[in-house]
Amino acid sequence: MTTTSARTLPTGQDIDAAIAEGRRAYELDRKHVFHSWSAQAQITPMTVLAAEGSYVWDGDGNRLLDFSSQLVNTNIGHQHPKVVAAIAAQAAKLCTVAPQYVNDARSEAARLVAERTPGDLNRVFFTNGGADAVEHAVRMARLHTGRHKVLARYRGYHGGTDTAVNLTGDPRRWPNDRGAAGVVHFNGPFLYRSSFYAQTEEQESQRALEYLDRLIEMEGPSTIAAIILESIPGTAGIMVPPPGYMAGVREICDRHGIMFIADEVMAGFGRSGKWFAIDHFDVVPDLMTFAKGVNSGYVPLGGVAISDAVAATFADRAYPGGLTYSGHPLATAAAVATLNAMQDEDMVANAARIGEQVLGPGLRELAARHPSVGEVRGVGVFWAIELVADRETREPLAPYGGTSAAMGAVVASCKANGLLPFANYNRIHAVPACNVTDAEAAEGLRILDIALGVADGYLG
Repeated sequence: MTTTSARTLPTGQDIDAAIAEGRRAYELDRKHVFHSWSAQAQITPMTVLAAEGSYVWDGDGNRLLDFSSQLVNTNIGHQHPKVVAAIAAQAAKLCTVAPQYVNDARSEAARLVAERTPGDLNRVFFTNGGADAVEHAVRMARLHTGRHKVLARYRGYHGGTDTAVNLTGDPRRWPNDRGAAGVVHFNGPFLYRSSFYAQTEEQESQRALEYLDRLIEMEGPSTIAAIILESIPGTAGIMVPPPGYMAGVREICDRHGIMFIADEVMAGFGRSGKWFAIDHFDVVPDLMTFAKGVNSGYVPLGGVAISDAVAATFADRAYPGGLTYSGHPLATAAAVATLNAMQDEDMVANAARIGEQVLGPGLRELAARHPSVGEVRGVGVFWAIELVADRETREPLAPYGGTSAAMGAVVASCKANGLLPFANYNRIHAVPACNVTDAEAAEGLRILDIALGVADGYLG
């Protein structure tokens, strides 16, 4: 990592000049930019002047440890030199080409993805991001089966486009939901807030599967094209499925001819300490969506990994879908460089080790000392801290679908002490890059300790 003086950024730019540019950028942003998921008049978005490795610099020149990985997508950190160089080299060679033509960046990216996917997910359809990957995976499942319904769990997130947001099982769906998208939602396993009155992981898994089986019977198995699940739900709370659950879903799908779609958009490419989170469960889906970590978000890219059986459906039948930028050379060149860097620098193993030896033990130690922590859970560099107003009742520190003064104070404390957190409702997620160092992870835990002290102050 480049060491910067007090007066320069990692780019070498004078910090005062960068701050002045940042202020102008902020003014223009507030005049012209329409932000996602926001009431436009109520936000004061943070300006980012620069980023490098695990750090970003805000509009005032303050350095913050990025424990959010932005939107849990900068899996190899910021400005990795090998990926930056690959993008520049590809730009000099071939900036863009229509998707009907072969280009070497896309071919090699597809090979590298297929080399890492489980089972026979050997074909890759590239998209612009995760939401449209979900759109196309659902379309493929519907065409392959000749059925229309798709089952998706509550407390899940699949994207902001029309089908994807209707599949989503959190409050962002509500304003977009017309109840006519062919989607049926169900409760998945989440022992801390169990819908099944379970006392153990084994009970939670068994009862969740029995409930899903009954739901399918009532909906009509012959009407259901697919079940889509985040392999480990991310934005909804990093709820690692209990042993046996994913294998049970696979068995239910096989029994009824239902396609199993694994959404790996957030959990994939090293985030969980394995190449894909589904690998923790020894299960092979029929279709798998990905994005984010495939190239650390450096250029927009997503995709669907397709099983041989589904791909065969379109061997002599045209697939009715496509995108102008499918397999864009700059994006796929970034993917090639990212996946090679992750392999060469052993980042997936590092993510697993950090989770086992640093983040997991550190977060559990914080939970033992702070009464505002109801539970910590996760794996790899993919952890959630569930904040509660009362440990006995498990009342969340902010309501489902909302926030609170307490959560605002926790986030403010993190930033004031040099940490950029990922916050959602009553949770703080600890989701640094896969190549985070032990020292950086320890720094994040130290700042979280201070912020959790602030949360403790809001308890009765």
